[in-house]
Amino acid sequence: MAKKTKKPWSKKKRIIVSLIGVFALIYIIVIAWHTFKPLPQGVSFAGELHKTNNIQLLTDLTFAQDQKGTNTIHENHIFDEVYRTIEEAEEFVVLDFFLMDGYYDEDEDFPNIAETLSSTVAKKKKANPDMPIVFITDPLNRGYGSYESEWFKKMRDAGVEIVYTDLDELRDSTPVYSGIYRIFFQWFDIGGKGWIANAMASDAPKMTIASYMTLLNVKANHRKALVTEKAAIITTSNPHDASGFHGNIALKLDGPIINDILEAEEAVSLFSGGPKLPRIKTENAEGEYQTQYLTEKKILDALLNDINDTKKGDTIWLGMFFVAERSIVNTLVEAANRGVEVNLILDPNENSFGREKSGLPNRPVVQELVEDTNEKINIRWYNTVIGQYHTKTIWIQTPEHTVISSGAANYTERALENYNLESNVRIIAPNESELALEMEQYFHRLWNNEDAMYTVEVDEYQSDFTWWQRWIYAFQTYTKITTY
Repeated sequence: MAKKTKKPWSKKKRIIVSLIGVFALIYIIVIAWHTFKPLPQGVSFAGELHKTNNIQLLTDLTFAQDQKGTNTIHENHIFDEVYRTIEEAEEFVVLDFFLMDGYYDEDEDFPNIAETLSSTVAKKKKANPDMPIVFITDPLNRGYGSYESEWFKKMRDAGVEIVYTDLDELRDSTPVYSGIYRIFFQWFDIGGKGWIANAMASDAPKMTIASYMTLLNVKANHRKALVTEKAAIITTSNPHDASGFHGNIALKLDGPIINDILEAEEAVSLFSGGPKLPRIKTENAEGEYQTQYLTEKKILDALLNDINDTKKGDTIWLGMFFVAERSIVNTLVEAANRGVEVNLILDPNENSFGREKSGLPNRPVVQELVEDTNEKINIRWYNTVIGQYHTKTIWIQTPEHTVISSGAANYTERALENYNLESNVRIIAPNESELALEMEQYFHRLWNNEDAMYTVEVDEYQSDFTWWQRWIYAFQTYTKITTY
């Protein structure tokens, strides 16, 4: 039988295939460049170790006597200290906060953080018109170009310089989508009147299609810092009303580290079209604490070194909102398996501003931690009767010293692999220092439920763990189509 001869492709088919090939090549090149391109100058910063005697631990906690919320109590201290620090400034104020607004749909009497902070900053500027006051923030707070919020307008009208971070300069953490966005959607006009409901809250200003296209890149300046010439506060909390009952930690400190924070913040300001920032006059200080300012992947590098340095008999306490970064998960498993006591207090990822969540990423990761260590890692869930356990803090104690790292960064790839902008302070403290003991007492209070039901057993939520959660988690990890 004679062989069938293949018909040659038509000219139209050849053109279509060629165009598809060209697009695929451009798409791959765009993805590769924006995933691995050089970081803006000054991003992924590691400051020197500086000494000080003055570090203050600040906490926010919401807790009750049971999981139903009986006798719910809110202990909020962080933003009271933020307001006080701004009011006491004499030379300058620099703020960098991810999320700041007063929009929410929940039927709760949340604290008016956005209004109080914006009024405090505006009042400070009006009373001191020549004082540099700069507020660096994420463009989420203007709906990615759809509107100007009343809180930022109030500060801008008072003369405060508002710097919206230019997220296009950062690497893309959702390359499958961002490749399309870079080729097509970024050229859409971001202005115009919004007409689509805001995902943050029903009463928030409406957004444009172009703004939602930008939002889907899931990129952020996630830092949370305040600095004046007198002190700096590095916190895990946002000035966001609906986050007002979250569990959070902040550290207030002084000394030469202030200039390192200003240097790192100036880098963001400059690549976003903002001003240079002031500096303080400082000399080498003495003190019992060593402090270091870290951003982005430098947080991860220091963290892995500190965990890897632990030996049998050492102790790790971790309070965390998201845990998913592979190298950290592996390092914690290795530490537990060599005899380090590892205790984790985690958010169950059950709710987000009144919306039910799927338990990702923490529940699949917890399942893995339990299995890979034969239950050597000790884990409890925070009893989130309202809000979230939003803390992002680790406490590592060896016979030589205690290491603390706390700030904006979740333990996720997006936070720690040079995608989001993040900020942490790392502290080396004597084991018997006031800070080390206060932090230890904080964790013991929550773990042992000393005066309320702060935490519950790991099985409280792991009993609901299903195969589809692990499958979705694996899919999200592989494709990077996720918010963590």
